[in-house]
Amino acid sequence: MMAKDPPSPSHKVWKPELYKIQLDAPSPRAIRCTNQSDDQPYFYNSEYHGTMDHKDCENLLFGEPDGSYLIRRSPAAESYWTLSLRFGGKTKHFKIYYAPDKGHYLSENFKKFESIHDLVADGLVDFYMRIHAGPIIQQMMCQTKKCYEQSPYMTLNRRKLRALSNELRKSSKLSMMNDETAAENVFGKETDSLTENIVVDQSSDDVLPEIYEKNHLFKTHTFKGLNWCEFCANFLWGFTSQGVKCEGPLTSRSESPIELSTTSNIWSLALASEVLASFSFLASAGKDCGFVAHIKCSELVPAKCVPDLKRLRGIFGVDLTTLVTAHKCKIPFIVKKCVEEVERHGMLQEGIYRISGFADEIDALKMALDKDGEKADMAVLAYSNINVISGVLKLYLRLLPVPLITFHSYPAFMKSTVNKTIGEQVQTLRDAIKLLPLAHFNCLKYILEHLNRIASHHAINKMNESNIATVFAPTLIATPQHLTDLSQEINMLTSLITHCHTVFL
Repeated sequence: MMAKDPPSPSHKVWKPELYKIQLDAPSPRAIRCTNQSDDQPYFYNSEYHGTMDHKDCENLLFGEPDGSYLIRRSPAAESYWTLSLRFGGKTKHFKIYYAPDKGHYLSENFKKFESIHDLVADGLVDFYMRIHAGPIIQQMMCQTKKCYEQSPYMTLNRRKLRALSNELRKSSKLSMMNDETAAENVFGKETDSLTENIVVDQSSDDVLPEIYEKNHLFKTHTFKGLNWCEFCANFLWGFTSQGVKCEGPLTSRSESPIELSTTSNIWSLALASEVLASFSFLASAGKDCGFVAHIKCSELVPAKCVPDLKRLRGIFGVDLTTLVTAHKCKIPFIVKKCVEEVERHGMLQEGIYRISGFADEIDALKMALDKDGEKADMAVLAYSNINVISGVLKLYLRLLPVPLITFHSYPAFMKSTVNKTIGEQVQTLRDAIKLLPLAHFNCLKYILEHLNRIASHHAINKMNESNIATVFAPTLIATPQHLTDLSQEINMLTSLITHCHTVFL
């Protein structure tokens, strides 16, 4: 019988105390101006008091309850307005901005609000939580200790991670055995040295094996109702943009995986608050698990984005690592099925992969695969010719958000083109493949060995290594947008196809 997971150390903290404290925060109360100002902006109402200096503003707000506020123009201001707000018996002043396409905000990298009322309400919650929830927040930070192994992350996700880990271990071993058997029958005994070097800790079920590692793609999110951080198990407070959620991969090859940064909460900066500043974040790029976290906690979440099949819509345009993990496989089923059909019916067909199939039939097969997955009928009899199958494979590879030869590994692969001897080229390519994520490594190896077999029949099908490389270079390689001459990429890929059995030792 499986042992029950221990209760989260923060489980009794997040719900009653923090939520209640948020509800007790002061409400916004606008101080209205009875006379309309000559410089009245259209996006402010009677809370705007025109040009007013610090002293006059202080006199107007003196004695008003917490939450009282007004908008004014400081005498020396040009591109901003000033929010003057009462909290803790004192008046605080903030520069604020407005843009029609963004709304009201205190900083370009901070939250955007549809109304001043919402902006003030969010600030009041932050101020109030900082003061009254300090001990709880401190307890939360002590519990996590900035280390995910000691946080409720593993408690909340342990069963899911353990199940996926065990399944991946089994499927990986089975796939490796099948691949080695097939390789021995066709090409002689081969070993996958990169896979052999992977060390899986069989004694631990708390972490995924190294065969799966993928970053979350966190995006700032506005939550409805009661929500809490899946890392530290504490309440997400605020009215808008309370935290971040892992929502999905990059959708276009024109966007290389770059890091996106967001500055600390502007209320905290303005007040020099170390507590709230701890919830700033740096989100890294890699529709996956829907993981929810505080902004700061997202920095500490490990690269174990565990995809959920119900979140995946089809297979085209889905990140490769996400797809193979969700389907618990080593090679995407679409790649295997297409390759098997081509090798069964198209090995000797002249111009295979160069000649395009009918666009409407390719689109129909694409939709069938997106809808029915592995149950889709890919038999050649279902379509007019094998070029439809080969066209679907090329389309799948072309639509990968991150190409098979990734943005990160591209320069290393291209270094092989400056080597003069075959031995130097092979060694450079061996070094380059080590930079690939495992899903990309496995899939690239599988496809290159297939293309090598296609090229071995070039006397009949007229598709030698160079011809195949010319067709596949724009599909497999993360070429820069401005690059029109792919001669070097084609040369590199030609060498990779020709020597794939030596490169992938």
